[in-house]
Amino acid sequence: MSDEVYAAFKRVVQNRKKPKVEEMIDGYTGFLFLDKRGKPMMPYQWEKCFQHVVEKYNRIYRVQLPKITSHVCRHTFCTNAAKRGISVETLKYLMGHTDISVTSNVYTHLKLEDVQREMERPERVEKEMKKCAK
Repeated sequence: MSDEVYAAFKRVVQNRKKPKVEEMIDGYTGFLFLDKRGKPMMPYQWEKCFQHVVEKYNRIYRVQLPKITSHVCRHTFCTNAAKRGISVETLKYLMGHTDISVTSNVYTHLKLEDVQREMERPERVEKEMKKCAK
């Protein structure tokens, strides 16, 4: 998790009302995003939030956003994590997949530029090491 994301999550927790009763779902508590009633936000609530934000953006800007869902965010998270070098095995665990091929073939969307950058990485590391040695 980047420092920026961590700071954003920390602000969410600091700025929200403390729930009267801490909800437990499947043995889990401490949910990050709560609705107006202090309950953990459900998928349909996220869908409505995304829909509202996209509609507002599209009224203002010429370049239109497509439909964004929480499921799209899962794909984005997985792809960005893969680009940062997180192993497919770790991503499989984080995504809750039982089959690694789902993680690598369905959720990870790398492009030619990503592959080229990865192929150039050893060369960049070698150049940096030479600089440090001087």
